[in-house]
Amino acid sequence: MTEFRSFRADSIVLRHSDWGEADRLLTLYTREQGKVRALAKGARKLTSRKAGHIEPFTHVTLQLAKGRDLLIVTQAETINAFLGVRDDLVKTGYAAYVLELLDRFTYEEEGPNPSLFRLLAETLERIEQESDAWLAVRYYEMRFLDFLGFRPQLFECANCGREILPEDQFFSFSAGGVICPRCGRGLPNPAPISVETLKYLRHFQRSSYRDASRARPSPEVQKEAEVLMQGYFTYLLERELNTPGFIKRVREK
Repeated sequence: MTEFRSFRADSIVLRHSDWGEADRLLTLYTREQGKVRALAKGARKLTSRKAGHIEPFTHVTLQLAKGRDLLIVTQAETINAFLGVRDDLVKTGYAAYVLELLDRFTYEEEGPNPSLFRLLAETLERIEQESDAWLAVRYYEMRFLDFLGFRPQLFECANCGREILPEDQFFSFSAGGVICPRCGRGLPNPAPISVETLKYLRHFQRSSYRDASRARPSPEVQKEAEVLMQGYFTYLLERELNTPGFIKRVREK
């Protein structure tokens, strides 16, 4: 079987770093191969034609050649630079957050996950288009957890299996879901979750984005849902994410 030494990849740039004197090392999430690294030679030179196409959270078509150790970017064509995201610091923070989640939870050699790629691309579009991107980000989190096999249990108690009743509950990061009041009393430091917040998380978990986008949660529910989801991700990763702190600082200005 002949191995192709060059191929096109529908890609989103997760991050980049300087490499050598003039090159740039890219971390990409591609539709065709999942997460990969690639070297953009000469991308830091003022005359480089690639430089504008390989900034973080750019959706780009790349021609990649197989080098000795790394893939090499030979051509780059921007599909969407998400300029509306870059012009708004809060939206920039949200975009960086969805990229950081995907970067932390995925590995090279995992292979392609076209559904995850599509979710990422659609979420960046929603962040750019929506006046308030909070809902787009929460919807991304719930779908993201589904695709990675960490779907939180929201309809039955994650400890005893009983149906969750319409009353304030607890959320257990270690159990991966909602805990009923009876079970929650015996847990060390359970996170409380209100009826309203649980209702919206359930809605995001089982709805299309079109249906989910009709939700109008209060500021209190928004804050509670955000804190809960970030707590869950921190537990799964065993470390804190960098971007929520940036988003908080930008909002407070």
